[in-house]
Amino acid sequence: MKLKLTIDPDIVPMMQAEIAAGERAVTTAMREAGAGLKSAWRGQITGAGLGTRLGNSIRLATYPKGSDSLNAAALVWSNAPVIVGAHDTGPLIRSRNGFWLAIPTPAAGKSTRGGRIAPGEWERRTGLRLRFIYRRRGPSLLVAEGRLNSKGRAVASRAETGRGLTTVPIFLLVPQVKLRKRLNLAQDAERAIDNVPGRIVAGWVEGKWP
Repeated sequence: MKLKLTIDPDIVPMMQAEIAAGERAVTTAMREAGAGLKSAWRGQITGAGLGTRLGNSIRLATYPKGSDSLNAAALVWSNAPVIVGAHDTGPLIRSRNGFWLAIPTPAAGKSTRGGRIAPGEWERRTGLRLRFIYRRRGPSLLVAEGRLNSKGRAVASRAETGRGLTTVPIFLLVPQVKLRKRLNLAQDAERAIDNVPGRIVAGWVEGKWP
């Protein structure tokens, strides 16, 4: 006695179609989740007043590239991880050599490279010597004997008589600084992860039943 079993329609193409639908659903879900997280992080950074340049440091890559997969993944990161991470965690910043952090006042101006100027560069640029003043209360100071120009920057006095000469605070000296936490990137990341299963299910069903 012989029995012959035939499955109609053929189960192999059905399973292949099911796998293909799953691959599309997972890949689309990860791509959308990554794009949403990138947008959310950029929005947080610019909303915190940290500028569009830092916001645009957030990047996105999805894997595999150019094909669908049940193991698809999205990676969101920053090209400026130290700066973004500092604003995300609010760390305690200390001097590298264990002494003082020099915080420039408006009279110091900016570095020729942009950003904050260091005491050594300031002395080389102005030709003035900085003098240390210790204060028991409040930050200690690095001051210079000079005058303030029209931009409020300390410069050397041109008068031989010393007319207009004044003691100008150039740097505030503090042992450490607590950076204020301005970002909460983990919150957006957790929200993106929580939404992935729903995206996959919705995309899988839609892919099967157009």
